[in-house]
Amino acid sequence: MKRIYLAFAALLMSAMAFSQGTLSGTVVDGELGGPLPGATVMVKGTSTGTSTDFDGNFTLEVSQSSGTLIISYIGFVSKNVQFTTTGSLGTISLFPDAEELGEVVVVGTGIIDLATDRKTPIAVSSVPVKIIQEKIGTQDVTMTLVNTPSVYVSGQAGGFGDTNMRVRGFEQDNTAFLLNGQPINGMEDGLMYWSNWSGINDIASGIQVQRGLGSSKLAISSVGGTVNFVTKATEMNEGGFGYATVANNNYIKTSAGYNTGISDKGWGTSVMLSHWQGDGYNEGNFGEGQTYFISVGYRPNDNHGFNFLITGAPQFHDQNFTKSISSYLEYGRRYNNNWGTYQGQYMTERRNFYHKPVANLNWDWKINETTNLSTVLYASWGNGGGTGNLGNRIRTAEGRIDYDAIYAQNAAVTGGDAINFGSEPSYITRSSMNLHNWYGLISNLEKQLGDNLTWNVGFDLRTYYGKHFRVVSNFHGLNSWTDNIRLRDQNNNHEPYGTYGTYKFVTATETFKPSAWEAAFTSYPEDQKIGYSNDERISYGGLFTQLEYATDTFSTFFQGSVSNQYHQRFDHYQYADESLINGTSPQWTGEPLPAGIVPGVDSEKVNNFGYNAKGGFSYNPTSQHSFYANVGYYNRQPYHDNIYLNFTNQVNPLTKNEKIFGLEAGYGFSSSMFSANVNLYRTSWKDRVASSSTVEDDVVTYTSNFGTEQLHTGVEVDFKYRPINGLSINGFASIGDWIYKGNAVTQITDENRNVISTETIDYDGGKVGGAAQTSGGLGFAYRINKMFSVDSDWRYYSDLYSDVGAIKENLKLPTFSVLDAGVTFNMPLGIDKSKQLKIRANMNNVLNHIYLSELTTANFVEAGDETYKGINVSNQGYFGLGRTWNVTLRYDF
Repeated sequence: MKRIYLAFAALLMSAMAFSQGTLSGTVVDGELGGPLPGATVMVKGTSTGTSTDFDGNFTLEVSQSSGTLIISYIGFVSKNVQFTTTGSLGTISLFPDAEELGEVVVVGTGIIDLATDRKTPIAVSSVPVKIIQEKIGTQDVTMTLVNTPSVYVSGQAGGFGDTNMRVRGFEQDNTAFLLNGQPINGMEDGLMYWSNWSGINDIASGIQVQRGLGSSKLAISSVGGTVNFVTKATEMNEGGFGYATVANNNYIKTSAGYNTGISDKGWGTSVMLSHWQGDGYNEGNFGEGQTYFISVGYRPNDNHGFNFLITGAPQFHDQNFTKSISSYLEYGRRYNNNWGTYQGQYMTERRNFYHKPVANLNWDWKINETTNLSTVLYASWGNGGGTGNLGNRIRTAEGRIDYDAIYAQNAAVTGGDAINFGSEPSYITRSSMNLHNWYGLISNLEKQLGDNLTWNVGFDLRTYYGKHFRVVSNFHGLNSWTDNIRLRDQNNNHEPYGTYGTYKFVTATETFKPSAWEAAFTSYPEDQKIGYSNDERISYGGLFTQLEYATDTFSTFFQGSVSNQYHQRFDHYQYADESLINGTSPQWTGEPLPAGIVPGVDSEKVNNFGYNAKGGFSYNPTSQHSFYANVGYYNRQPYHDNIYLNFTNQVNPLTKNEKIFGLEAGYGFSSSMFSANVNLYRTSWKDRVASSSTVEDDVVTYTSNFGTEQLHTGVEVDFKYRPINGLSINGFASIGDWIYKGNAVTQITDENRNVISTETIDYDGGKVGGAAQTSGGLGFAYRINKMFSVDSDWRYYSDLYSDVGAIKENLKLPTFSVLDAGVTFNMPLGIDKSKQLKIRANMNNVLNHIYLSELTTANFVEAGDETYKGINVSNQGYFGLGRTWNVTLRYDF
């Protein structure tokens, strides 16, 4: 009998062991009912996990009989599912949440500043990878954010990658953009050049827009908000994909990717390559580019995780600039005068080309159950520039460039050796180059001080070295080009040497192709640089901390940071050496001065200290209702380009830190069928200074415009309604009042800061331009059956003013609206349905609505003026794009 009991016990233990082995289930979109492929399924407290297949199914081997699964998918609320036995868990529904991105990366979660990093809410909208893949088409990544309150995107007519995105009315240099938690705004001027980041469309796992104060722990310039781009990391499961997109104006794009999955030893690799090219919507807007992405992950144990990735998007695109409305009316809305033909072949004067590889190494270290450390070491290397003209341009009767006439003009230059501003007319195409190396290190330590108290502390270090110069990209038949510049002494004064002053002459004999790939591997000799040649060093160090107390119904937080920036400029071109200053060099006889006569001059070093502080609280009386309020203050250092005057080594003595004070509050409601958010904000921006200097008769004077206070207030609403299974209705609205306050003072001083004159200009109440102050949208998505779904979005824009800076009376553009639509077809393939074929078609501006998207002048109508929709046709700007379309065929395996 004892043996029977022992055998029965062994059988029971075997059965229990078997039951502990496998969990399965299906993860679906609770809104549309469709499967969520690629959802992450993790056993809480362990590194055991998997991802769902294309039907949302998962199977997971576990070593415990009970526990909790964490189910997450980007853009959806994560769900904890408890299990007390193995087997099938059935269908698990996740619901979209604008405040949630979820666990989208394998590593680096302590660095990436998502709103989920703390419980106290903010004004936030998220875009999941599904929406990015389906709706992006041929557009810049910024266009995925247009269905977001207080976000306005313009400038598409400029060419591929030339969009301009504003949040709550603030320009791009006042919105912080992060890639995997790393700042990517230009360190010189804070600007964003979206053509450098065209590959984000292919590698993004999600995007989160934090309007206003945001949740970022870095000392960054998030006046309007913070936009987080989260890329893919090394994926856990083996598989791959390939897709092709075709679109209007001969656009075509092909992409392919493959993931090895994570091996038993913890290694895995993911790669992706793509190529695109197209004519562009407007004439003369050709573009071409590639994207590459390589990610290698290694998880040696449960406590450490490493991930190395490198990505880049070399590209070129030909540009269209703003023109008068009258020119568009005469030559058509797609008119571009930056191009022409030579012997019947297309040639452009304006081409942007750039290659900016980005590499980072992430390390996540689980020190113990209450302490985690996340660190990222990153680097980027930018190479490229933009072309333009020097010399005597000749145009056709239609205003385009007459290259045949230009070649004939250059052929008449004596010996083919042209001199800038010489007596013989000539023309070249030059490239204004911008090369830089950028290195950084960010680290964040998170410590659980108790059940309800969490502390974060970390640092952010960056150093940047940039080079700016011009070279010749096309001689157009010439042999050489001699450039000259009137030199300055070490005190920034022009040298009054002889009748002509003292000059430096550089004769360029080489050309450099405007190619993103070639720019990355080409050296540029100093004696071939024309126009200017200067470098700068910008270094930054910051410390940040965050303390949050959170319970189920209440949370409060405080964030603070301090930072210091160091600046120096190095000019290799426009400063004379001692031999010129002492008057020992020969007068100019038309011949170049001896080589090396200008060794370069270093500017004064400038250090600026800044800080920010923000805090807030939230109250959740029930699971459906939440209230929050936040307050923040920024003392922000000026950008490098505002410190040095007129592109010289002159330090602006009147530049000081800008002050930003923000208040925001909100309410959120969430149920299984309906969710909505209401946000109120008020942002004050003071002490903006724009300065310049002049030198006349060896007297230096400074002109400074002490900008008025910029005050932005508004209300934002967004909602989602799920009346039936498979149907989702969403909408948003934002009403802003963005104005200049007070008086602007223009002051002229001498170099000893003695005031020469002061003029006060009243800008009080003037409207801030460049973004629609009133906007709204309504959209839906409907899953017809397991294979077909349709969606559409309508947007409305009003109270859009000209982008002309501070002005008392600004020009208001006509109201307009845009309708987009799309359809998706999904078909599982293979016996086990492990493969999928997907077809997606988009049509943007379905009704082909004609509208002005941006004006850069504010010319009002006077008697006898020609008008367009009530606007003086002399105004410069862009029309929005008309009807466009794209179709994508994707295969996943």
